[in-house]
Amino acid sequence: MRKIGLSKYFMSLMGILYKKEHILRIAEQLFAEKGFDGTSVRDIAQLANVNIAMVSYYFGSKEKLIEVLIAERAQHTFDKIEALNKDQTFSPWEKIDRLVSFLVEKTLNKYYFDCIISQQYNYSASPVINELILKIRSRHLEQITKLVKDGQRKKYFKKVDIELTMATILGTVNYVANSKDAYCSRWKINGADNLSYHKKIAPRLKKHLKHMLRAHLDIKNEE
Repeated sequence: MRKIGLSKYFMSLMGILYKKEHILRIAEQLFAEKGFDGTSVRDIAQLANVNIAMVSYYFGSKEKLIEVLIAERAQHTFDKIEALNKDQTFSPWEKIDRLVSFLVEKTLNKYYFDCIISQQYNYSASPVINELILKIRSRHLEQITKLVKDGQRKKYFKKVDIELTMATILGTVNYVANSKDAYCSRWKINGADNLSYHKKIAPRLKKHLKHMLRAHLDIKNEE
């Protein structure tokens, strides 16, 4: 009986987690497409096919929902970079290559989330959300700084401005992610959806950034 009770409990817990994640995915899509102010709780509930009361039950308010969304998605990125930092089986160059691949795939495949971060950082009137985004960016930069400084300590990388190096990488990735129509026109790709575009551009983008960082970071190129 006890095993049956535990089984039901875990099934119920998994059901709750699934519903919460489903609502978060729908909210993420709508916030990116319509903006935070242009999206209502009713919009989220209708597209998620749940009651409005369920959205309120899980998150309390639209403001709390976007806070949870930003925090959870950002934590995944932080965990990935932190794990890469701690892994002693990769050389500093392998870590840089893996970081680039992760950032490209994350941005291209999580395009909605990056749209939300950009919107909220530039236009949000909420000091809570602005502070959350600043804290997230600071934590991510701290981990990336550790990765680069480890390569410097081991005499792989020269001294560089790490913050501007990351701005260059992320700026390039975001520009490419936002330029689908222009690149599809140049390559004469008709009616390409986001997935097809991402599959085509991702390998080229990763290769370019990795080559660029080789030239930028390599201690052999130190002046």
